Amino acid sequence: MLDQFLVGGIVSISNIIIHALVMTTVVRATLSVGAKKTLHPSLLLISVMTTVVSVLMAAHTSEVFVWSLAYLIVDAVPVGTNLVYFAFVNYTTLGYGDVTPVQDWQLLGPMTAYELSAVI
Repeated sequence: MLDQFLVGGIVSISNIIIHALVMTTVVRATLSVGAKKTLHPSLLLISVMTTVVSVLMAAHTSEVFVWSLAYLIVDAVPVGTNLVYFAFVNYTTLGYGDVTPVQDWQLLGPMTAYELSAVI
């Protein structure tokens, strides 16, 4: 069980770092854009919000890929399982329906879901 906590902790910390870097960049960029005067502030706000949400979606997707890589490294899912799909199911807390982790790595699924709540 300790190995599951160790792997889950390392992946979670890696993803928190990814998220912190992206958020720092987003905050700095939005502050810079917000300081500019514009004739159409509503259009600027719409474009900034669209960009921010898109960047954050990309960050979350990259975090799912990090979890997928971890599942691959430790063989946490049955052979033939789509690792990205499995990671998304866990990350979004959708829950299991068609694929479950191998018994030795069952704690990684809940840790994946918990990490999402920590970065939001």
